[in-house]
Amino acid sequence: MNTTNFEKKGKSDITVAMAMSGGVDSSVSCALLKEQGYKVIGFFMKNWGDTMGLKISNCPWKQDREDAMRVASKLDIPFHTLDFEKEYQSQVLDYFFAEYEAGRTPNPDILCNSKIKFGVFLDEAMRLGADYIATGHYARTQDIDGKVQLLKGADTNKDQSYFLYRLNHQQLSKAMFPVGEYTKPHVRELAKKFNLPNHNKRDSQGVCFIGKLDLKKFLSQKIKDHPGDIIDSSGQIIGKHTGLFWYTIGQRKGINIGGTGPYYVIKKDLDKNELVVSNNSEDQALFLSKVFISDVSWISGEPPENSKTLEARIRYREKLSPVTLKNKENGVFEVNFSVPQWAVCSGQSVVFYEADACLGGGIING
Repeated sequence: MNTTNFEKKGKSDITVAMAMSGGVDSSVSCALLKEQGYKVIGFFMKNWGDTMGLKISNCPWKQDREDAMRVASKLDIPFHTLDFEKEYQSQVLDYFFAEYEAGRTPNPDILCNSKIKFGVFLDEAMRLGADYIATGHYARTQDIDGKVQLLKGADTNKDQSYFLYRLNHQQLSKAMFPVGEYTKPHVRELAKKFNLPNHNKRDSQGVCFIGKLDLKKFLSQKIKDHPGDIIDSSGQIIGKHTGLFWYTIGQRKGINIGGTGPYYVIKKDLDKNELVVSNNSEDQALFLSKVFISDVSWISGEPPENSKTLEARIRYREKLSPVTLKNKENGVFEVNFSVPQWAVCSGQSVVFYEADACLGGGIING
């Protein structure tokens, strides 16, 4: 359970709006809250629909909603569905497409958390009279002198604080992460203990609320091909690409070049519309020791001291690396890594930590 103080009034008087995805983590979170005496109300967020004018072959939202309903029935708690299709499209999907079209590699799950789960859902839950919202994230919070910190989840293999770095103090002060103190195997055991109908459901993967995607097929509904040359690191043309949008730094599969492969994407030259590749995964062009970030978000509202040594990662589950941070002009920060980072992608996030505390982060420029 969180270490944030929720004892200002009796637990039975505290209403928690539980974001139920239909998965095991949120279902166990729901069961734990009820067992601890909170008044729990389940909510399923419907964020995908035909009104978007986009097609995917396997969006699981109907099955997920049914699974969530079955869990709510088992736990004997109220259950409601909230329709956030318009908000999801305007605040997540439009950004997703715009970033890819600009040649960057966005992380929609991060935006989905700050804008949807801890944005419109939090606002709606408060409007409906909830005291807190809860999710199934593997993360924790603690209150120090009235300031709420975001901490890594106890399960280092499942820690999801990376995806929550854009939350602010106000959002975190209303958040509960019931499985944050548990490991995933323990959560599976709890699902069986509570006899939840979805206890053996596999973990979901893919884009937030959508699931697994054929990414190129999905993006091509709005982004059209823009063919160009594929060149090797010596400048020789060795193939043709269909559009730089479809590739990301470090990508190996799907480049479709014959010869002495495999090849790795080492650069996307937007000005020349050229995709630069190398058949050496240790090519120095794939490593960076310094990046610049913008659109920076700090949980406390204030950046760390200039040149203070912190730890950071450039993608989920990436090994933490010592970094120093310098505040530049116009909201841009310079990040210097002690260990060069492989396949740094513009549009992805650098997230900073001090011990177990997640401090915030920003978007990689490029």
